[in-house]
Amino acid sequence: MTVHSKQDWHAKAESLRISHRMVIGGNSVDAASGETFASISPIDGRMLAQVACGGLEDVNRAASAARRAFEDGRWAARPPAERKLVLRRFADLIRAHRDELALLETLDMGKPISDSTSIDVRAVSNCFDWYGEAIDKIYDEIAPTAASAVAMVTKEPLGVVAAVVPWNFPMLMAAWKVAPALATGNSVILKPAEQSPLSAIRLAELALEAGIPEGVFNVVTGSGPEVGRALGLHMDVDGLFFTGSTQVGKYFMEYSAQSNLKRLGLELGGKSPNIILSSYPDTEHAASTSAHSAFFNQGEMCTCPSRLIVERSIQDEVVETLLNVSREYLPADPLDPATRMGAIVDARHATRVLEFADHARADGAEVITGGKRALEETGGSYIEPTIFNNATNDMRIAQEEIFGPMLTVIPVDSLDEAITVANDSCYGLASAVWTDDLATAHKVSKSIRAGLVYVNCYDCDDMTTPFGGFKESGIGRDKSLHALDKYVELKTTWINISGRS
Repeated sequence: MTVHSKQDWHAKAESLRISHRMVIGGNSVDAASGETFASISPIDGRMLAQVACGGLEDVNRAASAARRAFEDGRWAARPPAERKLVLRRFADLIRAHRDELALLETLDMGKPISDSTSIDVRAVSNCFDWYGEAIDKIYDEIAPTAASAVAMVTKEPLGVVAAVVPWNFPMLMAAWKVAPALATGNSVILKPAEQSPLSAIRLAELALEAGIPEGVFNVVTGSGPEVGRALGLHMDVDGLFFTGSTQVGKYFMEYSAQSNLKRLGLELGGKSPNIILSSYPDTEHAASTSAHSAFFNQGEMCTCPSRLIVERSIQDEVVETLLNVSREYLPADPLDPATRMGAIVDARHATRVLEFADHARADGAEVITGGKRALEETGGSYIEPTIFNNATNDMRIAQEEIFGPMLTVIPVDSLDEAITVANDSCYGLASAVWTDDLATAHKVSKSIRAGLVYVNCYDCDDMTTPFGGFKESGIGRDKSLHALDKYVELKTTWINISGRS
């Protein structure tokens, strides 16, 4: 695999071809209105492209194309083994276009190019590979009836599904939804975040090249209030699967109720508790891993371990390690392979994130590092890694999702207090505990109300395990074989073979 220098990546960025039109029915099209919006790079504030700004008419076009494709069976009626071959070919094309897709991701949302190449593109190709490989190994059922009947329980695709995805991992969040939806035979309309539309458009182009039929994978770009709402209310969309904020997830529940009761999958916010106990023998390792996990991807992660719950006896030691690690994440040029932390997705979000430093001071927490903008001379949106110390769980920095490089240290005096603090949140996505005692590990994992519990690690999972949360962190699961259930309907066919009605 070729290793590129900072200069190589900048040269590639200058010559990069950027697709800026929607993909509907296999065609590259402008918005029906002719309107566009500017895709601005948070790296330096430059405009990358004027992207088609879709609306209701474009959603109607995409829904019609997707419905035609579904009803005529050009994809849904194909044997699973054939769909597998196409999806795996798609995965190979993603790998072949690794540098191009990684650049689109980095330029559009500001993450380090080393992460885009080694993590994002690799994970996206693996996702399509995994679901492609899995789909011809999923069996239907025969119910245990009397000898007078045969009852078949079969899985059928929902039909037309919409995937509305966020900007923090634009391609990967799309892949987690699009791959199982396509594997099960659905037609898809993908709506990327307006902050990061470019890689979605390119994925749709590569899907066509891989052999996914026209109309089966459509991309409509535009704003959430316009395109997202139109998809949520559309009577010809059978399911909508969303990753993003809890508030927007609630809107989609309303849209489903107001329209056709479409199936929903909602992977929403998080405020993940991360408990370090004094009994864990390597405090430095626990604190270092926690800091790396909190500052990765600029802290723009729903699973970010932003609430670090620490037994008071080891608090000073933990904080010292956090400060040391934070120095490795000083913002720098995202196109430099050595950079650990890039830009915040846009100027508006950077302003919102920085407001939490003011909230922390006002509520009585200590801002022991960061809390300020960085690299302002570049014209980009950069924030220093920030650590709040001696916080309490009722502060805004402990209750609200910040979605930026900010870590809150909350001291406690016992395991039971740590568990109470961990559960004192409207969210329940990810969590962690660091302990050398197996009984304690089981107690915490049973007690914490969260969809993921990491023990003596963080963010250690793969495609084989489900991803999703409890409480206001959402409904349903991405990843693993369990995700396939969201995209199918169960049908019972009861056959009387007794000869009598």
